[in-house]
Amino acid sequence: MAQASVRLTTPLRVLLGFVCALVLTDTVFFTALTPLLPHYVQVVGLTKAGAGLLVAAYPLGTLIGALPGGVLAARLGCRPVVLLGLALMSVSALVFGFASSELALDAARFVQGVGGACVWAAGLAWLATAAPAERRGELLGTAIGAGIAGALLGPLAGVIADQIGTGPTFAGAAVAGVGLMVLAFLVPGPHGSEPQGLSAAWPALRDSQVSSGMWLTVLAGLGLGVVDVLVPLRLNSLGASAVIIGATFLATAAIEAGLAPLAGRLSDRRGALVPVRLALLGAIAVSLLAPVLTPAALLVVFLIVALPSFGTLFTPAAALLSAGADRLQLNQALAFGLTNLGSSPVCAARLHLPGDPGRPASPGPPAGRAGRLGEQPGPAGELEGQPLIGVVEVDVEQLGYPAQPVGNGVAVQVQLLRRLDNGPLLVQVGRERLDRGLGPGRA
Repeated sequence: MAQASVRLTTPLRVLLGFVCALVLTDTVFFTALTPLLPHYVQVVGLTKAGAGLLVAAYPLGTLIGALPGGVLAARLGCRPVVLLGLALMSVSALVFGFASSELALDAARFVQGVGGACVWAAGLAWLATAAPAERRGELLGTAIGAGIAGALLGPLAGVIADQIGTGPTFAGAAVAGVGLMVLAFLVPGPHGSEPQGLSAAWPALRDSQVSSGMWLTVLAGLGLGVVDVLVPLRLNSLGASAVIIGATFLATAAIEAGLAPLAGRLSDRRGALVPVRLALLGAIAVSLLAPVLTPAALLVVFLIVALPSFGTLFTPAAALLSAGADRLQLNQALAFGLTNLGSSPVCAARLHLPGDPGRPASPGPPAGRAGRLGEQPGPAGELEGQPLIGVVEVDVEQLGYPAQPVGNGVAVQVQLLRRLDNGPLLVQVGRERLDRGLGPGRA
């Protein structure tokens, strides 16, 4: 394999920094919503299904805009499509910041996703076309690492928006988008290429490099979707707190961002299959050992070391895809448009759409109570050896929490009895003295 000995010119370094800023901005937009969901639940009155739809609108926009963004960049050039994507993201960010209706929020998120698809396809194609073949994987990995860093910064932007207001925060994001549009005219232009239509992309799907790159992208995303759900549950079952779980994922994402350019460099020097094999070994180790390792501290250390292997697959996948497109003389924008098409359903699959669509979403049970005491009194009896004080109605979020004090040294603990047909949950409430240390109930 060719050695990565080609020096990067100053214009190429400038282009690399610009593309990193593009993908970082997109992933910040995508992940900024997470800490803001409780805010929109209260302000707009979102149901659980409504909250899930709001989160899903962005990857849905990416799915719809994936191929059109690639085709436009292949026909018009990368710079105009980057400008289009930034314009869509900036305007929709401004609308999102000041919107007060569910429809407007969903529409703004959808348009942001379309803009993000244009930015990713055209931006990565711009970089891949300009990059020397000997260092293409490294440069693509650096851009992908910037995208992962943006995913880390997004929730922080959401917290800032929750503190100072969504309007000023997203207006600032729109201004940043306009600034990137100005920079797009200062960055060295992409290499000229023959315009291509969508028909040129379909034969490439039969190519081993292109199809392998797409499937590895989907595999990495699906693997991350599984661990995003199962790993926190496993850590929680071992007694890890929410802070420990969050710190574990934060550390793994930071390591993953740093490994992305290294995986790209290894792809350039030894071939893309070498980092793919290494990453798959790590992913298999996580799949086999995460369910059985104890105690929590050992599992946390293992996850920090091994869990980045899933995300590391994205870089050699992009290198394979780009090399295959180059060999087939396929426009790079069409190739990365196909990647967006494969990765956007994965983003949607990683969403958690909880609960009953007819109930308002809730961030958790109210403090100091575990139901509405005294309502719908039921017969006395025994539940796990505890005296009963009646039957009450509660939302499902209130089940499985520690005993809550209700006064005079008495705590209550909610246990699920049954769900009526399309009706409320019926629960029993056990009563214990606080000094006996009543533990959390489990429905």
